[in-house]
Amino acid sequence: MLPRLIEERMLTLLRQNKISKWFSGIGQEAISVGSTLSLKDDDYILPMHRNLGVFTTRGIPLYTLFTQLFGKRDGFTGGHDRSFHFGTTEHRIFGMISHLGSTMPVADGIALAAKLRNQNRVALSFCGDGATSEGDFHEALNLAAVWKLPVIFMIENNGYGLSTPSSEQFACENIADRAVGYGMESMIIDGNDFFEVQEAVSKARKMATSGKPVLIEAKTFRMRGHEEASGTFYVPDLLFEKWSERDPIKRYEEWMLNENKLSYDEMISIRKELKSSFKDDLERALEAEEPAFDEQNELERAGLKPQPQPKSNGQKHESSEKRIIDAVHLAQKQAFTEDDTFVMLGQDIAEYGGVFKASEGFVDLFGKERIRNTPIIESGAIGAAIGLAVEGFKPVVEMQFADFISCGYNQVVNNLSKGRYRWMPNLNVTIRAPHGGGVGAGPFHSQCNENWFMQLPGLRVLVPSNVEDAQNMLYTALYDENPVLFFEHKKLYRSIKEITPDHCSFTDLEKAAVLREGKDATIVTFGYGVVWAREIANEYEKQGVSLEIVDLRSLAPIDWKTVIDSVRKTGRVLLLQENSEILGPMSELSAGITEKAFELLDAPVIRCSSLNTPVPFNKNLETGYLANHRLKEQLEKLLKF
Repeated sequence: MLPRLIEERMLTLLRQNKISKWFSGIGQEAISVGSTLSLKDDDYILPMHRNLGVFTTRGIPLYTLFTQLFGKRDGFTGGHDRSFHFGTTEHRIFGMISHLGSTMPVADGIALAAKLRNQNRVALSFCGDGATSEGDFHEALNLAAVWKLPVIFMIENNGYGLSTPSSEQFACENIADRAVGYGMESMIIDGNDFFEVQEAVSKARKMATSGKPVLIEAKTFRMRGHEEASGTFYVPDLLFEKWSERDPIKRYEEWMLNENKLSYDEMISIRKELKSSFKDDLERALEAEEPAFDEQNELERAGLKPQPQPKSNGQKHESSEKRIIDAVHLAQKQAFTEDDTFVMLGQDIAEYGGVFKASEGFVDLFGKERIRNTPIIESGAIGAAIGLAVEGFKPVVEMQFADFISCGYNQVVNNLSKGRYRWMPNLNVTIRAPHGGGVGAGPFHSQCNENWFMQLPGLRVLVPSNVEDAQNMLYTALYDENPVLFFEHKKLYRSIKEITPDHCSFTDLEKAAVLREGKDATIVTFGYGVVWAREIANEYEKQGVSLEIVDLRSLAPIDWKTVIDSVRKTGRVLLLQENSEILGPMSELSAGITEKAFELLDAPVIRCSSLNTPVPFNKNLETGYLANHRLKEQLEKLLKF
């Protein structure tokens, strides 16, 4: 009754323009309340739009809940996200995002955390019938089944995805029928029967904790529109008549009367008491302060937490010759040895050791519980990593190729990078992504796509160019409390060697490096571009031209001070990238240098990029595609201006 009464009040406020939007769960309360009451307090719940009953049943402070719903300063997100797009680790609730189904893989990660710690806990993830067509739904179910996770997936099948009826969403008779394809247990229940919901969730919880994840399809009905503005004109009147008789509160009240649990007068009294119980909190929330815009506070909220600080214990370590792939291997091995909260997820990373052998031998050292092969589910793997991180683990996700991160793009962009800005704790998630061309691998295994992620506040984008950076930058990134995308160039893995210490140490992730001093022009670059820059600098040195090389190392954030100091010194700058020219990383560098150092320039800022085409397969075509094919021409243009 409490969520029903709150909703009725919210609908009045909506008509009064005191709130902007409302997603009604009227008619579906038995699912939220029955499910929550059937779980333990330390079980995690991942709710959706129509699960107000989850929050009220979990005892969320109503004033804070209301200020969240009103977008006020004292809400869980401080006005930074709307309605039920929030969570609270204190109450073991993980909040939704608008991209339906996206939190379902997160439930897998939370459930895996419980399994790794041998805790008698489950994660219950809600979704509607519409979200069951999303890829994350299928990836989450498959992963849960393969890993035998303590997770329950609750589908609230109310017959419509906004206005699209079930008959136009799926051809199977019941959504629960899909479970057999994943080797999962399933149930179909009357979602408007409070007792049936409780019985099903209690049973499912026992099964899930024994290693049998469960899919529950709760048949129910939405008595109002998807959200109030959409209306219900597309729903036949007969359906409203049918389901109004099956209203979960009405049925529960009838049961209490028939069983002599309460009299009609007592129920009226309880309704009045509940209605007055939240009145003060609601009125106070309506008068609560709006968040005040403070630019610095906003940037800090969305930005990066401080990185691990470089330190030295004074110990001397042996050194040896290494390749970049050896450095990557060493950084992970050292971190996993030091801290057992590191868990690795990825395709073929266990016995096979990864396609580039970056985790070779790890499964023998750390076991299959921590070195975990995933199905081919980039979105599912990144979502699970988010769940692990929320529970205090340090997940490392290997993209088999950086190109494939496109399949997990939504999790990175909308779940991971926005996490702390919205409501989440710090997320120590490292995503390793082998990128780059020059190896004849064609359009889908050669892309440099790091620029896709540079605009995301709260996310580091790192690209090492040498062995020492590879080992120390990755090692530092693994301990960083910020999400990190770590791009490793495939052609560099085994093509360069250096003697470095056999022990990794923290390094400054935000500092660019001046790799070569010069006075005539600066080449700003990163990754494989450093190899090209060194080659041409050596060539021009013989002609008496002194070129300075700045290795960015970090693309987000950018070390503007080092870049501008070099421009001040040379007066000319060439921006070299393997990426295609249009909106590559050097577009941002060009804009920034023009804004910050225009008066220091003796020539226009010149970019040297690969062609604005996909990466071709044939070696001759790829040679012509790559930026170094035009490097001398662009450098001459700069020097002769």
